[in-house]
Amino acid sequence: MSQPAVQTFIDHAREIFAAEADPAKRWAKMSPLLQELLADTAIQEHSKSWPDCSQGSERAENLLFYEDPDYKFVINGLIKAPKTRTQIHDHAHNWTLYGVLDGTETIERYERTDDRSRPDYADIRKTVNVQVGPGKIDLVPPYEIHAEESGEERTVAIIVRAEKAGTFLQGRYDPATKKYWQGYGPKQLPYELK
Repeated sequence: MSQPAVQTFIDHAREIFAAEADPAKRWAKMSPLLQELLADTAIQEHSKSWPDCSQGSERAENLLFYEDPDYKFVINGLIKAPKTRTQIHDHAHNWTLYGVLDGTETIERYERTDDRSRPDYADIRKTVNVQVGPGKIDLVPPYEIHAEESGEERTVAIIVRAEKAGTFLQGRYDPATKKYWQGYGPKQLPYELK
């Protein structure tokens, strides 16, 4: 890892994980660390060479920068082409910090309005629709329903997750048909930050 700001983030994140057992408090403390990383000019410049990530119909892709050997948190990169929208989804039990490094995005949040009695059905309604730019961090608690769409330019995000996505099922939602199903999270593409 030759990016000093990333190593500093990792060192401080490990300290937080060691000291704070409550997940909600832990992730609230992680947000300022990500804020510092997003403000680092070397990371901003380095991100210009990161490859785009596919947002395919079944599974998106994330760059995998780091997975902690002890605490299991990961640092991902997500680079989206202009006007690329994610599927409406949740992250299951996984806590997530989503930070915009470059470009703009629209962040949408949803809530379920059905009684959850049908396994393949979910009635959801949009509760948040806000445009954000560089430096904005979205803390996504477990099972929070959301989607993002990039703006008119390439968008780069740094994502910190409690554990590596892609190995467990996450919720998927279609508000038009009210269909609910599960699928695996993003494919993890190892990428070395040189």
